[in-house]
Amino acid sequence: MAFKSEIRNPKSEINTARILGVDTSLRSTGLGLIQVRGSRLEVVEHALVKNPAAWSLSRCLVHLHAAIGEILERGKPGIVAIEGIFFCKNVRTAVILGEARGVVIAACAAAGVPVYEYSPRRVKQAVVGFGGAGKDQVIRMVTSLLGLREAPAEDAADALAIAICHAHAGKYGALMGAKEI
Repeated sequence: MAFKSEIRNPKSEINTARILGVDTSLRSTGLGLIQVRGSRLEVVEHALVKNPAAWSLSRCLVHLHAAIGEILERGKPGIVAIEGIFFCKNVRTAVILGEARGVVIAACAAAGVPVYEYSPRRVKQAVVGFGGAGKDQVIRMVTSLLGLREAPAEDAADALAIAICHAHAGKYGALMGAKEI
């Protein structure tokens, strides 16, 4: 049996000035789409992909895949940035997070959009100036840097922070720890 795999041409329909940050989790994935205009960053949209606790793992992953596909189609980002895997004490949680990340990466690859990965410390360093910054500091800086009237939800703020990190990496991506996956 042959499987048909379709990956869009990454050169077509790509807007490298649009960056989608994704803060992956099974129950509440944050999405943050920004537009880079010179040295200015503007929010296009931010959202949460919520999966109820009653849903099975497979249903959550399908819903996450569909949501990523929708924002890629609607927002047409040229790049997706995600947070790298961090230390996790619970093995089951780490496996589930890996499965959710795999769904995000596969959806982006199928759409022909490159994915870059940044460590949580690097994201905080880029946004707050300190790699050990707390969640509240990240939310405040994201709100300030993007000129938002209201602070976004925590997971959406993290996604926007990841997108900001990639925007700041620019041509110095390798020095900033950018890694295409």
